[in-house]
Amino acid sequence: MIKKLLLTTILGTTGFLYAKVNAVVSILPQKTFVEAIGGDKVNVALMVKPGNSPHTYEPKPSQMKDINNADIYFSIGVEFEEAWLPKFASQNKKMIIGNIAKGIEKLPMAEHHHDEDEHKEEKEDHNHEADKHEEHDHDEHAEHELEHDALDPHIWTSTANVKIIAKNIYNYLVKIDSKNKTHYKNNYEKFLEHINQTDITIKKILIDTATGTKFMVFHPSWGYFARDYGLIQIAIEAGGKNPKPKQVAYLIDEAKEEKVKAVFTAPEFSDKVATQIAKEVGIPVIKVSPLNPKWSENLIQLANAIANK
Repeated sequence: MIKKLLLTTILGTTGFLYAKVNAVVSILPQKTFVEAIGGDKVNVALMVKPGNSPHTYEPKPSQMKDINNADIYFSIGVEFEEAWLPKFASQNKKMIIGNIAKGIEKLPMAEHHHDEDEHKEEKEDHNHEADKHEEHDHDEHAEHELEHDALDPHIWTSTANVKIIAKNIYNYLVKIDSKNKTHYKNNYEKFLEHINQTDITIKKILIDTATGTKFMVFHPSWGYFARDYGLIQIAIEAGGKNPKPKQVAYLIDEAKEEKVKAVFTAPEFSDKVATQIAKEVGIPVIKVSPLNPKWSENLIQLANAIANK
């Protein structure tokens, strides 16, 4: 009987010593980052499954088991978190919510090209009807302002931002699992080297690409990448809305004028309009998803396509 108790105690203690941190992340690139730093000390569960959009995702009931078992949820600021994080926190009150976007200054979300001209036209139309529809105009204006104030959540498309994300992940893991600090530190430093090498590779690829070079995207996911390397993304879709025929015509003309090499789309979105523009301009449609777990290779692929290499 004593032997059994002793064995149970030893097994229990061993299980405690080798217990892993259970983490949940929103999107695939996060999973890559957390696994790089956590290594074999962390189990990582994913919310937004491949092929789905983090703007509209709703977790499956089976995924709630991951929330129940989680020690930490790494949030990054994608849209579905706004509705679901409070529910997750309520379901598992012991779970830490770790904001790994901490310290990153977000950019405004890109709009349709030539939207400003359209906004002026809309404003003039509203002024003509102001006396009749004052309340309606006020509500629509407020909604319009909210769209303009939206910030770009795609922070992981920048190597500079990934460094901040990595540091945040490291800090949270050390906070909840301090006994493995050395393990996390070694992995973190190794990952930093990988980030730096990615940045160096991209700069070499774009060395002959002029500052201000424009590239066309369906969904405006690459604003931080563009900022880092002095590029300009031209968005086809913005705010979940496809461009109107007049805007498509503008986009076609600009793509020709700027000698845009390709139109970039993501598998999470329809490429119907992008294909139409590409056909008119005579350029290819290239699928590059910002949600690709191979984040480094993904950014390098994008740089190669922009540089036409």
